[in-house]
Amino acid sequence: MRQAGAGPTLVLVVGVGVLVGCGVTLVLERNLTRVLLGVILLGNGVNLLILLGGRSGTAPVVGTAPAGTWSDALPQAMVLTAIVITFGLTAFVLAVSYRSWYLTGDDEVPDDIEDRQVVRQAERNEVVAADRGGEGPDIDPEQVDPGPARRRPTRPGDGPG
Repeated sequence: MRQAGAGPTLVLVVGVGVLVGCGVTLVLERNLTRVLLGVILLGNGVNLLILLGGRSGTAPVVGTAPAGTWSDALPQAMVLTAIVITFGLTAFVLAVSYRSWYLTGDDEVPDDIEDRQVVRQAERNEVVAADRGGEGPDIDPEQVDPGPARRRPTRPGDGPG
């Protein structure tokens, strides 16, 4: 693939670009199966990119070669960590996809009601009001910061012990 001291070849750089590009395109789809494939492709593209950043050389084992000719072990350790993270994310998306298919018979993510309202308001160039409840910011329980909870005084005989 590479000679010692040479940079990454054009084929590997193009491969990273294709994997990441296809992965991002698939992640932006509504179908969860395509999102799953996109996560896998994106993870593989990033792993290849991390490996291309390392220095090539001999195995980093003491006594087999001079220390200056060893390959960099940090990118390899980072790729192993990234593989585990990608596997966990893949398992999560697979579980969400299976649950969606089990409940609805389809793994496509439907439009949210609020998303449709935002699109309609954007088409009409409406300004969204900050508070639609009408009660004002001082009365709205979602916007008022409640004070700290009151503590009951403790007596010597109360509690465990």
